Amino acid sequence: MHFRFTAPLWQWDAKDGWFFVTLPNDAADQIAELPGSGRGFGSVRVRVTVGDTSWSTSVFPDTSQGSYVLPMKKAVRSAEGLAEGDDVDVALDVVDA
Repeated sequence: MHFRFTAPLWQWDAKDGWFFVTLPNDAADQIAELPGSGRGFGSVRVRVTVGDTSWSTSVFPDTSQGSYVLPMKKAVRSAEGLAEGDDVDVALDVVDA
């Protein structure tokens, strides 16, 4: 399962340094239907590419937004020159499917 989308980078208020991108609702709905979407904390393993940077991580359900969130590591943000509020072009492949 492959998704391409653009979404703003935001910082979680509860913890300094944690940044995320929220998946579009249509992608989140499809991911939520996967059999593997119930592993640890409801996370789903993914392979992500932003610009020239690719990495493996997981997306996590965020009930407050009704979607999944993608953590954006500092190394990725630095390599791609991303700051809070920037629009991020994401290519995401679900690994658990």
